[in-house]
Amino acid sequence: MSLEADAIVDRRRMRRKLTFWRVVAVVFAIGAIVALSTRLFLASGERGGAYVARVKIQGVIRNDDERTEALDRLAKSNAKAVIVRIDSPGGTVAGSEQLYDSLRKVAAAKPTVVVVDGLAASGGYIAAMASDQIFALDTSLVGSIGVLFQLPNVSKLLNTVGVNVETVRSAPLKAAPNGLEPTSPEARAALESLVQDSFDWFKTLVQTRRSLDPAQLTQASDGRVFTGRQAIALKLIDRIGNEQTAREWLAVEKKVPASTRIRDWKLKARLGDMSFLHLATVGALDALGFGSAARWVEGHGVVQAIDRANLDGLLALWHPSVN
Repeated sequence: MSLEADAIVDRRRMRRKLTFWRVVAVVFAIGAIVALSTRLFLASGERGGAYVARVKIQGVIRNDDERTEALDRLAKSNAKAVIVRIDSPGGTVAGSEQLYDSLRKVAAAKPTVVVVDGLAASGGYIAAMASDQIFALDTSLVGSIGVLFQLPNVSKLLNTVGVNVETVRSAPLKAAPNGLEPTSPEARAALESLVQDSFDWFKTLVQTRRSLDPAQLTQASDGRVFTGRQAIALKLIDRIGNEQTAREWLAVEKKVPASTRIRDWKLKARLGDMSFLHLATVGALDALGFGSAARWVEGHGVVQAIDRANLDGLLALWHPSVN
């Protein structure tokens, strides 16, 4: 019996030691990951020699304080010029305005050009207008100058299945419309006022930044997207071209040699946005036997992505169809 007791004690002692070294290994792994992420983060900072910073704006645009901080650092950096690559259908009006303001600060500090990779529509076009020059391919899509507010109304469906939603509100327009009851004329008028006010702001920005007369503005702001060739005729862009064309313009107009090296300026430094670090963390936790922690880290990136896809408020967003 004493031998069995000793064996049990030894196993418990061994288990405690194993747990201790697992914890130590995880701490070292996390430390290495943090150090690597810090180095990657600082790669967007100052590190030897003249360079042109390249910024990528991709996907749906929404409020992003990290992006604002990164662009503030860029405005204060030693970059000789900035090339902004845009491929975005737009996003929230507020998020697009925030991005525009940040890029204007960059453009005030150093030559800034935009290259439209495939799409700079609605809020994406708002961002593009912050630059000194806009370049796009012949077949790039540009424009979609307009504002959208959209919500499903399921009140008829609820009536069909016999569901009645009771509402007590402090004023007739509180939480209206809400999709659970027919939209009243007053609620629709209030929404139309919001949309129109934001649309007027958008059009004023286009008219000011692109120097359009009233007739040109009317033609350009009916909500359509235009190809690069159409956009240049409407004065929505400055030139047909790509990044190389933009670099040639910077060399001629801003005296930034075309041979100046390009450095990607990261707008994100979070672990969840770094796929290599994300996967390395999951793999390390799995290898150390912390499966539940690995699953949490693995799922956390998905949760962040889903959260970033949620859009609230007025949209400056181009989506030709909604399934």
